[in-house]
Amino acid sequence: MKLDLATVDHLLTTTRSVRKRLDLKRPVERAVIEQCLEIAIQAPTGSNTQTWHFMVVTDAAKRAGLAELYRKAFEIYATMQLPIPEGDPRAEQMPRVVDSATYMKDHFHEMPVMIIPCIEGRVENAPQFAQASIYGSILPAAWSLMLALRARGLGSAWTSLHLMHEAEAAKILGIPDTITQTALIPVAYFTGADFKPAKRIPARQMTYWNTWGQKG
Repeated sequence: MKLDLATVDHLLTTTRSVRKRLDLKRPVERAVIEQCLEIAIQAPTGSNTQTWHFMVVTDAAKRAGLAELYRKAFEIYATMQLPIPEGDPRAEQMPRVVDSATYMKDHFHEMPVMIIPCIEGRVENAPQFAQASIYGSILPAAWSLMLALRARGLGSAWTSLHLMHEAEAAKILGIPDTITQTALIPVAYFTGADFKPAKRIPARQMTYWNTWGQKG
């Protein structure tokens, strides 16, 4: 089967972190989330372990609890921003990113669905290769989830700030201490028709061939 590359490339280059263009009043159907999760678990996983879990949170009180943890972490994170060199395309985007991130912080409790991708095991004392395997077994599935959501008119954003308070989040949701939370993804239908590719440093400037620093 030959894929429609134009459609595939458009999906891959326009799946944004959506923070402001979200319809916080429109319910998200459980069936849509379940369908996207079935797609997500087709992603590759280290050693075919398939030890992923997805915590879907729709309960208003629990969403509010997670939102409070996110707000506390955001206030710390906001003081940690590093300067971006002048002329870097990220510098132009940062005011919009900060504005949208602040908006999301203020409205996090209104997100109709929150999804926490989890993986069995802990990484704290694992060797580097094991840490890479653990995260590499959940992150592809989480990205596939975000792509599947985007294709169905839903926006999402990869966030990880709540992990500053992972134990408190686990208590709210009853997550065992043998499980690693990897992100907190708010989900809602997005507004507007489409998204544009983001301005990025060209890949050729970040790519080396055979030896670090060698671009040719």
